[in-house]
Amino acid sequence: MPKHKTKRVGVSIDNTPLVDVGFLLLTFFMLTTQFRPPEEVQIVLPSSHSAFKLPDSDVMTITLSEDNRIFLGFDSQKLTGRIFGDENKLRAGLEVTKEELGDLLVRARIANPRLRTVVKGDQKADYGVAEDVMNILQKTNITRFNLVTDLENN
Repeated sequence: MPKHKTKRVGVSIDNTPLVDVGFLLLTFFMLTTQFRPPEEVQIVLPSSHSAFKLPDSDVMTITLSEDNRIFLGFDSQKLTGRIFGDENKLRAGLEVTKEELGDLLVRARIANPRLRTVVKGDQKADYGVAEDVMNILQKTNITRFNLVTDLENN
């Protein structure tokens, strides 16, 4: 007796659950992403030829604006909340005076000893303010810091 081959039945996969999983993942990543808060002041960086990469974490940023105001910011919202209060933890930086800058730097270094200092200054800011900030850094024993500039492409 000859064997009869049974006809193969095609397999169909329902893609509806796959689309649901895709949208769930998209929604999850959209809701858990931490967007960078807007800068407190827009600055134009001076140009330089140095190509040194800034640190990615544990960064304390001192920003000097065109109108000689000083802003202090941290990359960690937790540290910003400890230094400036929980109501300001989502801000990129807060305006500080020269008189309170030294105390805030010491408190920040006590809270996180691995903190690295970055100074960003507008190209039209007065040199006197930058010198005052560097003197404050030296008085608080922060002798290593990075100056942020805009890299010239030649």
